[in-house]
Amino acid sequence: MITYYKRYRMEIDLAGINPPSLPAPYEWKPWDESLLEAHAQVKYLCFRDEIDAHVFPCLSNLPGCRRLMREIRRKPGFLPAATWLIAAPAGYVATIQGVIDREGFGAIQNVGVLPAWRGRGLGGRLVCRALMGFREQGVPRAFLEVTAENAHAVRLYRSLGFRRVKTLYKAVDG
Repeated sequence: MITYYKRYRMEIDLAGINPPSLPAPYEWKPWDESLLEAHAQVKYLCFRDEIDAHVFPCLSNLPGCRRLMREIRRKPGFLPAATWLIAAPAGYVATIQGVIDREGFGAIQNVGVLPAWRGRGLGGRLVCRALMGFREQGVPRAFLEVTAENAHAVRLYRSLGFRRVKTLYKAVDG
């Protein structure tokens, strides 16, 4: 049986993006090759119980998240300046990756905040940090795709200035 998931492509102009700050005790961890495993682990812990693990089965298991991180890292437009972790004293609690697509737009690949750390403004700050990374590279616009059922994420992206430009449907077998 095939299930269709409604997804939105949302875009933002990067001209008005401001650098985000993190409150103590959180810290920014910029991309480094040695952090690929940390990104994969945080991604897995963020998505394994969420709707996107159904839409993208690789998010439902750690090996799939490792594979996805290696694939993102190998993309020609992978942008370290838009790829971040947020650290707390307990360890890494949030992840995001960014790629410049063929048309020259910034493409946010994944935004994940561990469930116990949600509701603290980390997701919005993480997105803004990635958007700053795109802007610093001269990218004028960025986009992301979000599953429509993820109402919290849709609200967050709208609050940051993203606007829905297209509705897509992702077919998932099984």
